[in-house]
Amino acid sequence: MALPERESPKGKRVSLFVTCIVDMIYPDTGMSAVDILEHVGVEVDFPPDQTCCAQPAFNAGYRDESRTVAKHFFKAFKEAEVIVTPSGSCAAMVRHEYPHLFSPEDGAAYEQAQRMAAITWEFSEFLVDGLGMANLDLRLPEKQSFAMHDACHGLRGLGLGQAARDLIRHLGNAELRELNECEVCCGFGGLFSVKMPDISNAMLKNKIDNINASAADTIVTGDVSCLTQMNGGLSRNKSGKRVAHLADVLAQGLGGGRA
Repeated sequence: MALPERESPKGKRVSLFVTCIVDMIYPDTGMSAVDILEHVGVEVDFPPDQTCCAQPAFNAGYRDESRTVAKHFFKAFKEAEVIVTPSGSCAAMVRHEYPHLFSPEDGAAYEQAQRMAAITWEFSEFLVDGLGMANLDLRLPEKQSFAMHDACHGLRGLGLGQAARDLIRHLGNAELRELNECEVCCGFGGLFSVKMPDISNAMLKNKIDNINASAADTIVTGDVSCLTQMNGGLSRNKSGKRVAHLADVLAQGLGGGRA
């Protein structure tokens, strides 16, 4: 299914859609995203009325409730020129599903859904594909090795993956290594992990085995939901490996950046 076309975001103010999980559990990841955006000269604002993108309700089949949440999103971001989010899954919800939650008979709501889909970018694709900036002139305090986990919504819904790797390759003192089955689901899948815990845990075990076998010090991903799932499994297995969000890794390259 084709995604709505977008104009170039260059020179436009960015409205950060921080997402529910980042807001409640990983606020430093949201701040890292802002630090990086400001580092590359982007003006960033934060619409304070933002809440959820409606993905949980949508995935559970509650379409009317999803439309209610989406309409609030329209109000919160009505002044936005460009929306950037540190979440491939939330970006996929806005880009892919918003245009199909409403029909032309819905009038203004339909138009707003199309507009939001056309101005929304995931964090890494905004930097590399939107601004054309793979080299952010950043350097880690010491050498580290990384491997990528490709989160499902971002990889399959938005075609993400290359941009994040390009950013890591251009990060000073960073070495990019391989993660076997990097494109395979970690087993979270939002409600999937709740409704089918046995299958979810089996998928997580496979992912944890691949992480422990990787030569990389740290696994990098663009979704904190995957990060939570994998770090929980790593912690329970007493592994020394951990998963980090791309924005937090890049922010380490700023002088005095967030760890």
